[in-house]
Amino acid sequence: MTNLKQVVDKYIEKLGIGEDIKSSTIREIVRLVNLIEAETGIKYIRMEMGVPGLPSPQIMINAEIEAIKSGVTSIYPMIEGDAQLKKEIARFAKLFINLDVSEENCIPAVGSMQSAMALFLTVNRLHEKQNKILFIDPGFPVQKQQCNVLGIDFTTFDIYDFRGEKLKDKLESYLKTGDYSSVIYSTPNNPSWINFTEKELKIIGELCTKYDVIALEDLAYFGMDFRYDYSQPGKEPFHPTVANYTKNYVLMLSSSKIFNFAGERVASIIVSPYIFDKVYPGLKRNFKIPKFGYSLIYGSLYTLSAGVNHSGQIAYAKILKAVNDGEYNFVEGVKPYAEKANVMKRLFFENGFKLVYDKDEDQPISDGFYFTLSYPGMDGNTLMKEMLYHGISAISLKITGSDRHEGVRACVSQVKPEQFEDLEQRLKEFNLKNKNK
Repeated sequence: MTNLKQVVDKYIEKLGIGEDIKSSTIREIVRLVNLIEAETGIKYIRMEMGVPGLPSPQIMINAEIEAIKSGVTSIYPMIEGDAQLKKEIARFAKLFINLDVSEENCIPAVGSMQSAMALFLTVNRLHEKQNKILFIDPGFPVQKQQCNVLGIDFTTFDIYDFRGEKLKDKLESYLKTGDYSSVIYSTPNNPSWINFTEKELKIIGELCTKYDVIALEDLAYFGMDFRYDYSQPGKEPFHPTVANYTKNYVLMLSSSKIFNFAGERVASIIVSPYIFDKVYPGLKRNFKIPKFGYSLIYGSLYTLSAGVNHSGQIAYAKILKAVNDGEYNFVEGVKPYAEKANVMKRLFFENGFKLVYDKDEDQPISDGFYFTLSYPGMDGNTLMKEMLYHGISAISLKITGSDRHEGVRACVSQVKPEQFEDLEQRLKEFNLKNKNK
């Protein structure tokens, strides 16, 4: 693909990406590939952006249409959220996580992006000195960008070498300094698709209790560890969570991935009842009432958006009710991601690639929304460019906080099964060109 190489190099230079392409953001890679496709007419195997690739459930579409027809678009939504949605979030927490929370503790947000933003605004004002956030990486790059925009200091470490019992000493080395208000991570993990084990969640929970730190658990891909069936309401296995091991938790759930409802920007925050009404004197500096839940809702969330998409909340409530009542199996609805990942990983493995993050302690990781790749002898810059030269796009692990700068993150959602043949051919050409270097 000599001509394609010339076009790729031209736009890398034109966009000012330079030689360090592995530091490019997700949106920069999206723009780059859009320009290359427009000029060449070549359809890329696009793995750079984690967007849903399945249709929204008809239940949600119908519910939103009916809500719009009923006139909710002319009415401001309540800041604390639609009452029916709050009820169904609390039911979902009990039925699928075995977690007892009240409706008051369940708060809609404008996507998990806003959930994180509002939580960052709140948790870092709880104490005068505990004003840093600790990221257990790799993780979603934009959350760190949010901290930068807010002027919040943060620290990161890569969990790659600290799985299982090794996590304890590493995590405690940070928390014992007394500098941290919170620790944040995602499970299933974006980008590596690792899942934190019960041992690891127990370590996080117990240390958060010991050092009065809040665990911010991002569950955007809830239930998508397909090694286990988390789809049956009120039946084991329940979804793993740090909430089993500490009262200092906030969970973030999203409708974007598990319900393919990304466009309406509706998510939910579940706050531990213990911290919801807890008084934190530090909050008096910025909020009217120094209780965590009040400050989060009527301080942070209110000033960010003054409520959440009204019709979207009603649609979200409708699908959660169907899930809670056992009428809709949300796990079955997203299994095509795992099926695609299984095929795609096989094609990469057959052509010399290896997984970077490959295990949860001693278990192979699940097939799912993402996986991570490296190629022998290549650093991240070389790998990303060579993939682009062969009509394949991905993002670097460097921007996710990973120390494995030789790797890339692949997302399966935008790749269609009818593209598998093209992917196989392009990978064969890639391997033929590079295997003896």
